[in-house]
Amino acid sequence: QLQLVESGGGLVQPGGSLRLSCVISGGTLNDYGIGWFRRAPGKEREAISCVSNGGASKNYADSVKGRFTISRDNARNTVNLEMHSLLPEDTALYYCNAARLVAGTQYDYWGQGTQVTVSS
Repeated sequence: QLQLVESGGGLVQPGGSLRLSCVISGGTLNDYGIGWFRRAPGKEREAISCVSNGGASKNYADSVKGRFTISRDNARNTVNLEMHSLLPEDTALYYCNAARLVAGTQYDYWGQGTQVTVSS
C-alpha cells in the first residue's frame, strides 16, 4: 500500500516562503503522477499543482502560478512544493496525491496533509 506523508507546513507572515515535502513509501515514485491540493476552511478542495511521473509536465493553478514551484526527486521518493510570496488566502491544509493508471483504472492515494497558515 502506497503511503504519502507531507511535512513543512507552519505559520508564516505574508510575503514569506515555505517548502512542503511529500515523501512516498511502499512504491516507486516514478510510477506516479503527483499533485498538490489544498482545502481552506469553508471552501472546496483546490488542485494547485501537479507533475507527471517523468517530471516533464508541470501545471499550476492560476492562483499560485509564478509563486509556487513543484519538483520531484525520484531518488528520494519525494515531491516538493516551494511556496513564495505567500498570501493570507494561501492558508489551508495542503496535501499530496499520487495517481497511477493501471489497465484503464486510476488508483489514487492521499496523504494526511500539512497545515499552512499565513498571518501577521
